[in-house]
Amino acid sequence: MTMIESGKLAERLNAICDAQPFVTRFMVRALGSGETIGRGADEETPSASTRKTSIMMAALKAAHEGRLDLDEQITYEKRFAEEVASGMFRYLTPGIVISLRDAITGMMVLSDNVCTKMVFERLTLEEVDSYCKSIGMTGTNHRFLIPPLALSPDHSLKAVTTTTARDQVYLLQTILDAQDSREAADRLGCSQALCAYALQTLKNQILRYAIPSRLPFGVLVAHKGGTGKRGRMNAGVVYRDGSPFYIIAAFTDEVPQEMPDGTPGYTVALETIGRLSRACWDEFQS
Repeated sequence: MTMIESGKLAERLNAICDAQPFVTRFMVRALGSGETIGRGADEETPSASTRKTSIMMAALKAAHEGRLDLDEQITYEKRFAEEVASGMFRYLTPGIVISLRDAITGMMVLSDNVCTKMVFERLTLEEVDSYCKSIGMTGTNHRFLIPPLALSPDHSLKAVTTTTARDQVYLLQTILDAQDSREAADRLGCSQALCAYALQTLKNQILRYAIPSRLPFGVLVAHKGGTGKRGRMNAGVVYRDGSPFYIIAAFTDEVPQEMPDGTPGYTVALETIGRLSRACWDEFQS
């Protein structure tokens, strides 16, 4: 992977970040040329729900090894909704039965933390953290199943799961490679069929903020976003004419609750990620 720190696109991306008072860390990779641009790409940063892509892959590895059954039926119990602030299930009537496969889908496409609890109860925190380290995500640290709701905006990094932009690009690249490479699938501990399911699940993402927000309508993005107390984040593969075009992982941090003009900080954080993605869309085509 060639890291490019200068040039027209790098200048444009850095200018987008420099325009804001908060921290933005990112890595982007053009899938045609392999050129990569990064800013703080190896710095530890809160992962928020971008962590769920690695949780999904750890669960699929366990399924591949026969330790989990994706067809297992799980009953939604009221306890699953405790300390949950995302998704739809928390508003539904307990007693609904879904498969583990569907719980993974809910965890990913709506970032539903009831579904995340269902998935994580069948794994251990240590298992998921070790999985990340074993496949090369050395900058990712899973510390909690579900982050406490009472976290303050100035919480320490050790209070949450953390990752790096480089790790997220690496994971997405490996999932992408596994569509055609048995070696890449083996690296993830999964079959190619399960890696195809993982990529399709990322493509099924319903939320369209951040990376897709400034792209032409209908552009396919296989991605997972995150909402943290310190910022917003998003990591995904952007497609053009049906083919993978670029990978981008962007993490905002130390985002103020309110900007000087009164705009909520998270709004500008999401817009910043959208601008980074649009710049890549424009420049990688030139």
